Amino acid sequence: MNKRYTLWLRWVAANALSELIGLGATFAAIGLLVSRIDTSKISGIFLAFLLTVLSGAIEATLVSLSQWWAMHPWFQGIQRFVWWRATLIGALLGYVLGYLPSTLMSMGDSTAQAAQAEPPQWITLLLAAALGLVAGAVLSFAQWLALRKSVQRSGLWIPANMLAWAFGMPVIFFGIDLAFKMPAVWQSVLFVAAALLAAGLVVGAIHGSFLVTLAGEREKAAA
Repeated sequence: MNKRYTLWLRWVAANALSELIGLGATFAAIGLLVSRIDTSKISGIFLAFLLTVLSGAIEATLVSLSQWWAMHPWFQGIQRFVWWRATLIGALLGYVLGYLPSTLMSMGDSTAQAAQAEPPQWITLLLAAALGLVAGAVLSFAQWLALRKSVQRSGLWIPANMLAWAFGMPVIFFGIDLAFKMPAVWQSVLFVAAALLAAGLVVGAIHGSFLVTLAGEREKAAA
């Protein structure tokens, strides 16, 4: 089997499984923690926001370690701790940006008590794609700093993640929306798990293709 194709397969599998387990565990932790907080007060909303952001460390840790395992044979100059730290920084910043708008809206609702109409699904998915573009840039910036020291054309990594998450984020939103409509809890859990796995596959397949290109550049430089 071609070595670059092997890298791509390892990368896609690592991202799919780590997003399924890592993001699933993160959502579970957020649900358990936030459910114990009184979010009718601004202090409670802020605490829920803080715990939600910190819970992102679960996903970041599992994803970063899985990614490092997948890429290490081709990028031996990148240390595991460096990749974990870069992924953690990007993930926490991404969670801050991702949850800050809804947190501010919740704070406004707690004082104004205004009802918010839910937008049509196509608008939600379009906004999810836009969120993915921004989140992809934030998530990958610190990783790019780790890559650029030993990889030529490492700047590709940022647009690669933007593109990947622009497709991956709507998959997550769509799956969660369907999960809330299921009549049984086990069906909701199954739909969320399927959405997380599918998003991991989509995201990994897209930025994994860019990673293969970077591996090729690295091989040329070493030749």
